[in-house]
Amino acid sequence: MTAPPRVVVVGAGPAGARAALAAARGGIRVVLVDGEPRVGGQYHRHPLAEPGSRRLHPLERSVVAQPRIEHLSRATVWALEAGPRPGSHLVHLQQGSADAAGRTQRTLVADALVLCTGAYDRVLPFPGWELPGVVTAGAARALAVGQRTAVGRRVVVSGTGPFLLPAAVSLLTAGSRVAGVYEAGKPSRWLRNLPAALRDGGPALLAELASYAGALARHRVPCRSRRAVVAAHGDGRVEAVTVARLDARWGVVPGSERVIAPVDALCVGYGFLPQLELPLAAGCLVRDGRVVVDARQATSAPGVYAAGEVTGVAGPVAAAAEGELAGLAAAADLSRACVPAREAAAAARVRAGRRFAAALEETYPIREGWRSRLTEDTLVCRCEEVTYGQLRDAVTDRGADAMRTIKLTCRVGLGACQGRICGRNAADLVAGLLGRPPADTLATDRRPLAHPVRLGDLASGPDGPPATC
Repeated sequence: MTAPPRVVVVGAGPAGARAALAAARGGIRVVLVDGEPRVGGQYHRHPLAEPGSRRLHPLERSVVAQPRIEHLSRATVWALEAGPRPGSHLVHLQQGSADAAGRTQRTLVADALVLCTGAYDRVLPFPGWELPGVVTAGAARALAVGQRTAVGRRVVVSGTGPFLLPAAVSLLTAGSRVAGVYEAGKPSRWLRNLPAALRDGGPALLAELASYAGALARHRVPCRSRRAVVAAHGDGRVEAVTVARLDARWGVVPGSERVIAPVDALCVGYGFLPQLELPLAAGCLVRDGRVVVDARQATSAPGVYAAGEVTGVAGPVAAAAEGELAGLAAAADLSRACVPAREAAAAARVRAGRRFAAALEETYPIREGWRSRLTEDTLVCRCEEVTYGQLRDAVTDRGADAMRTIKLTCRVGLGACQGRICGRNAADLVAGLLGRPPADTLATDRRPLAHPVRLGDLASGPDGPPATC
């Protein structure tokens, strides 16, 4: 007897959860795979609950109540392969606490695959960013919301993008004193996009950002635009930071530097980078650092759909709309039972979300002047301790002009993070040195194994290969 078709959704944030619900309501079996213990992703991150307490977010409640969804929590997809049928995929995963002995190995056969892998923080290098106490804005918020732990007593927040505001408010909630929020860009650029933002689903997000700004004002936290932390100082950990005013290209305005001390933590965030390992492994076309999808969220790879921040950062509302459309499309393509009205409504919300994303990108661009703030010994790859001077020498003196060659020449991206933190920055620095983008800018995102796997698990142990189901 032939098993009914199955959709595997990777990622249980707003996009993944909505994709799973849409496909399941279309009559399809769904396996929802996510590394977190509960549904919601980073946006709906659950606070640490008291023993016995389990309050469900509405999105999580809907997933739990849907009988066609199997939710695999604390599960990591570490590889994808072509499946036994055209358009199908083998999804290799391990389930259990990170690095715990006896993690369960499984291989799922996905008749359709929906990738909602999200994004991670981008941090631009600057002198002193390797000091303990310098963390990403996302990490600071995750600790504050999920663990009720403050990264420091007196904290500075710096970078660009609307995420700086909720990160700062979460620090206040966790008990930190926020000494300042320094936005490198010019948020007033929103004014030129305000009509489009209000039309395209932005009111809720803008109202949310206004509430964060109000909270910071009540705590008398100074918020300054066109300024950024350009250096961190300390002996063994961050103790002070230098803040400077920036020009239109993000170069430092001479004489504007001032030191803020004491500081025991610095939270930095320059937007987000889509997580591309699994889309690339599945053969999806990637352009400008994001997965290319059509009007139904289908990628260039047969049987593979993508939704959420992996297709471009636009916030949770847009991600949820893309997820719903991807789930509807996957279910329709497998069962031939299309619901045109639902697909059309979801597609309209997706188009609005993409217009909002374009306005967001125009408001908070990364300017090339950040490169001018690096010194000869500024680390560009913290894992391998590669300096800007070493990277420059690999390009100008040794002729490295492709990311793979640069990786092998000066070790950028060879460390524990495998280029997740330094890869995009290194590519931008090389582009500035060459006057053009380096060959294969996605080299640091192409990995045979998307996540670390123990050799014993990779060999499948004495009991043979992991079960395929």
